[in-house]
Amino acid sequence: MRILALQLKRIGDLVLTTPALRALHRAWPEAHISLGVMDGTAPLLAAIPFVQGGIVFGRGRGWAPWQQVLTGGWDACFDFTGNDRSAFATFLSRAGKRVGFEWVRRNRVRSLVYNAWSPSKVRDVHTAQHYLDLVAAVAPAGAGDLLPELSLPEADHTAPEPSPYALLHPGTARPEKYWLPKRWAELAAHLRTAHGLRVIFSCGPDEFERAHLAAISNAEGPEKSVIRHPKELISLATLVAGARIVISCDTGVVHLASAFRVPQIALFGPTNPFHWRPMHDRAVVFSAAQPEAPLTRFEPRMKGVPMEHLSTGAVIRATDSLLALPRPT
Repeated sequence: MRILALQLKRIGDLVLTTPALRALHRAWPEAHISLGVMDGTAPLLAAIPFVQGGIVFGRGRGWAPWQQVLTGGWDACFDFTGNDRSAFATFLSRAGKRVGFEWVRRNRVRSLVYNAWSPSKVRDVHTAQHYLDLVAAVAPAGAGDLLPELSLPEADHTAPEPSPYALLHPGTARPEKYWLPKRWAELAAHLRTAHGLRVIFSCGPDEFERAHLAAISNAEGPEKSVIRHPKELISLATLVAGARIVISCDTGVVHLASAFRVPQIALFGPTNPFHWRPMHDRAVVFSAAQPEAPLTRFEPRMKGVPMEHLSTGAVIRATDSLLALPRPT
């Protein structure tokens, strides 16, 4: 059996699709599963279990990925994306079973592509559950394990950072998710003085992220943290996996840390953590809507507020609590 899975969104969506890919493997353990991704997330293909092949879409790739889809001889296609590109790929797959979400039916042309449907609504469930529901529409996936899973390739030659270190990732594609530079600087100083950790700030290529990190560095005073600009996504994943603790705003690093079960603190402001929160037992989630303590209840309709409302003291207390736990083995 040959299965094509399509996840043509960003890092977080790709990582949160891994529970669904695991469910596909369990339902059809003999199947060859190929995963279609965008070029920006393609380096993670080597770290995703349960997948035997990859198809990379993006600018400059011409007809090649579409030819791979057209000639793949697919028995089933699962479209986790639901946009025009993924609908066209699903159509080209000519798979006997073509599975999409019910909400795609709002688009009359796209609705003609699929012959099996999941009623799941992303606004009502965690994103990982939403993707798992797509598999459950045609396979008995059961309750399913929602924890994402990645495995670094053995051939990765990224030089390891001296341990132990804390990884702080303050940037994201949306500047309204940024926490104040002074508060990141205070947190970094606490990690150094109270816990004896090297502090590494990681940063993506976006100019707004780099400007934000420069502001944090200026706020740090004479003792500066280490700054890393991983050129490859797999290098960032390696940096995350080796950290003693990861603290980030709502961005793809949240899901990388979750996939490796690294102790982590995820900071949310304008976005609702209900849909994107990490769910392993060493993950702490803050929302600026309730800034003085970690969240213990998550609601689908929770409103966001500016990140400046998030308390530095509360984040530091949560950091101390996480680092007091025995190190995971």
